[in-house]
Amino acid sequence: MYPEQLVAPMRNDLTSVGFTEFKTPEEVESNLNNQKGTTLLVINSVCGCAAGAARPGVKWALQHTNKRPSQLATVFAGVDKEAVAKAREFTLPYPPSSPSIALFKDGELVHFVERHHIEGRNAQMIGEHLLEVFEEYC
Repeated sequence: MYPEQLVAPMRNDLTSVGFTEFKTPEEVESNLNNQKGTTLLVINSVCGCAAGAARPGVKWALQHTNKRPSQLATVFAGVDKEAVAKAREFTLPYPPSSPSIALFKDGELVHFVERHHIEGRNAQMIGEHLLEVFEEYC
């Protein structure tokens, strides 16, 4: 488990732009079960690809679209383990992956960006991909 003082700026990177952080399995379940509209869920991480591509790419996409998800949510891998485990139940059949980005529509997973789709790509590439996803589902 990572110390809170280490992860606080990484949490703030998303919560400062409107993401709600789920820290318990109950928060994950109550927000993702039978959710109406679209929910973008970022499984956050301390790794370099989260800092260099995933979080900046998500923020870039949200700044460059008129079709935004209804709800923005995040859980933090390696920190809030039970919440992340519950979130990963919702992203099945995909294997655990962090960072990763999931889009749900009316409670169903409709798109998932795994870590291997984030690694080696820059923030704008991630953002442009998300713009296409938002256009299709939001």
